Amino acid sequence: MKGVLLVNLGSPDSPTAKDVKPYLDEFLMDERVIDVPNWLRNILVRGIILQTRPKKSAEAYAKIWWEEGSPLIVISERFTEKLKEHSDMPIALGMRYGSMTIKNALKELNDKGVDEVLLVPLYPHYAMSSYETVVVKVMEEQERFFPDMKLTTLPPFYKNPEYIRVLSEKIAESLEGFDYDHILFSYHGIPERHIRKSDPTRFHCKIDGKCCQTNSVAHNTCYRHQCFDTTESVKAYLNLPADKVSNSFQSRLPNDPWLKPYTDFEFERFPKEGIKNLAVITPAFVADCLETLEEIAMEGQHQFQEAGGEGYKHIPCLNESDSWVKVMASWIKDWQETGALPA
Repeated sequence: MKGVLLVNLGSPDSPTAKDVKPYLDEFLMDERVIDVPNWLRNILVRGIILQTRPKKSAEAYAKIWWEEGSPLIVISERFTEKLKEHSDMPIALGMRYGSMTIKNALKELNDKGVDEVLLVPLYPHYAMSSYETVVVKVMEEQERFFPDMKLTTLPPFYKNPEYIRVLSEKIAESLEGFDYDHILFSYHGIPERHIRKSDPTRFHCKIDGKCCQTNSVAHNTCYRHQCFDTTESVKAYLNLPADKVSNSFQSRLPNDPWLKPYTDFEFERFPKEGIKNLAVITPAFVADCLETLEEIAMEGQHQFQEAGGEGYKHIPCLNESDSWVKVMASWIKDWQETGALPA
């Protein structure tokens, strides 16, 4: 029997330092997130970061926490339930980090007789710290606990026409009545070295402003290229003026070169250049989370207006919108009936 496993990032169980600390420990100790030798990662994470970060992160989570729980979890559960209405296959939801484990989600499918699973990492783009770590973790759990299961993985869908359509329509709908000067596509940040590590050719990715425009097999695993490609596809779909759209990257760590330009620097720069009304979209995520709701919707607006900006519009993620559910349902149905995966 066929079934579907949806996987997203995860969340602490509550917005308290007690629950945030083990969640951050699991997240930051992932070798694909902080990609340094294990001994050094232990020092950085458990000896330094976890001494202060849980309290600060808990305060941030408390700002965006819903009555039903973590926004990312609640949205992902709503999306899953809606998706089930469009499919006769078992569908389970797991998280890469936290108590909603991938192992439990696989067990849920296994208990229903599923022996062939479509893994759906809920990330549009390939990155070792998001898409790749999900795929690797699912494979590890499957091989260890459910060796008779067969896995098929949905590829990154950053330029799929149906994904671009629903993303563009979401942006257009959100911009109705807002007279923007500029639209910023703010993507999750990653270290520059992750781009080079993910390059199968070992020589194409130079992060020099040219390699992303030069065709290469490296683009299949290049997060930076794929982010730019998403922006260009949306610009073309909505016929947006090139001078009113730009990209940036958020959530960096100090003393380490991450992808640029940095989102918070852009918030400070824009008002000085006459951009007073700004719209911000976060297409690296399909569900709103701490990074979109606190860092962009709250702190981003504060930074922009402190720098002299006026109007600010945070555009929500696709979340559990009916149009997005229908697109995912169509991909799942195609795989169920023909084994085809979206291009």
